Amino acid sequence: MNEVLEFMWRDAGIASFECPTKIVFGVGAHERLASVLQERAVKRLLVLLDPALSDSAIYRKVTDLLTRSDIATQVFSAIDTGDTDRTVQAAFESGRERRVEALLAIGGSSTVDVAKAVGLLTPTLPVIAIPTAAGAGSAVSNACAVSILDPLTVSAMPADLAAQAGMHAFVHAFESFLSQRATVFSDALNLHAMTLLAGSVRGFVADRTNESAALDMLCGSSLAAMSLNVTGLGNVHSMATSVGALFPVSQGLAHAVCLPHAAAINVSASPERYARVAAILGIDGTGRSEARRAAQAIHGLRALCGDLGIPPRLRDIGVTEDQLDELARRSFAANSNCNNPRDSSEQDFRNLFRAAF
Repeated sequence: MNEVLEFMWRDAGIASFECPTKIVFGVGAHERLASVLQERAVKRLLVLLDPALSDSAIYRKVTDLLTRSDIATQVFSAIDTGDTDRTVQAAFESGRERRVEALLAIGGSSTVDVAKAVGLLTPTLPVIAIPTAAGAGSAVSNACAVSILDPLTVSAMPADLAAQAGMHAFVHAFESFLSQRATVFSDALNLHAMTLLAGSVRGFVADRTNESAALDMLCGSSLAAMSLNVTGLGNVHSMATSVGALFPVSQGLAHAVCLPHAAAINVSASPERYARVAAILGIDGTGRSEARRAAQAIHGLRALCGDLGIPPRLRDIGVTEDQLDELARRSFAANSNCNNPRDSSEQDFRNLFRAAF
C-alpha cells in the first residue's frame, strides 16, 4: 500500500484540484442543450460557429433544436485564428448589441477559445461548448461552464485530422501524468485518459462513425484537459508550440511528431511512470525490470504514431534546418522545466530538435 501511495503522491506538500465545468456526454448529448439553456433561463444566445461547420449535420440539428425551444440566436462565424484579438472583439460587440444571455461555441479549440475569451469580457454570461474535435480539450479548461460531448460532432473529421487530434489529447494526458506537479487526483484522470485514448484512437481514425471509439476520444481528451490546468505540461508541448509559431503546422501534428523524441530523454527521471505508460500502450512487460519496461514505452509511442500515419520527422512536415536553433531558444524560454520530469537546457532542446529533424 505504501508503494502505491508513493507512486500516486510524489509530493508531500499541499496541492489543490478544481474543474468547475459541467459535462454532458453520450450519444445524442446535444439534445440536452435545450434543458441546459432552460436551466439558465436563456432566451437570447450568441452562437460562435466554426465556419467549416455551417452546413454540417450537427449545426443543423442544433439550429432546429434552438428554433423549437424559441431561443433567439445570433450566429458569429468570422473565426479568424490569425487575428484572435480582432475576432474576440467583433464577437463581443455582436453579442452586446443583441444583449445575449449566453454563449454557445460549436467547433474546435480555436472556436471554443474565442468563446471563452468573450466570456471573460462578459463574466456574467455562461459559456457552453459543443467540441467537434477530440484533441485539445478546450471545452473543459478554464472559463467553460458546460461542455456537451457527443460522438455525432466528430463523425465528419478527416482521418488525418482525427489522428492528429487524438495524439494531441494523448500528449496532454501523458505530460500531465509525468509532471512534477502531478497529484493523486490528476493521476487518476490521466491514467484513465491515456487508457481511453490509446485504446480507441486507432479505431476512431479508421472509422469516425464508430460511436464508442468517438465517445472514448472525447472523454479522454476532456479528462486530460481537466488535469493539465493544474499540472501544466512539459517539453513536448514547448517544442510543438514553438514549431507552430514558426511554421504552418497544426498543433496536433506538431505534438505528435515531437512526442517520441521529447519523451525519450525523460525515461530515467521517471521510470515507474513510463512503465505504467508502456502497459497502457499494450506492451507486455512480464519478467522485465522496471527500467526495461519504462524504455519500452518509447517504442510504444513510436508504434502508435506510425500506425496513425504520423510522419516521423520534423522535416517531413515542413520544418527547415535553419530554424532549429531558434526553435530550441523558444522552447527553452517557455520554461517547461517547472513541470517536466527533468531539467532541460537550451542545448538539450537543440539536441532534441536535431534528433527530431
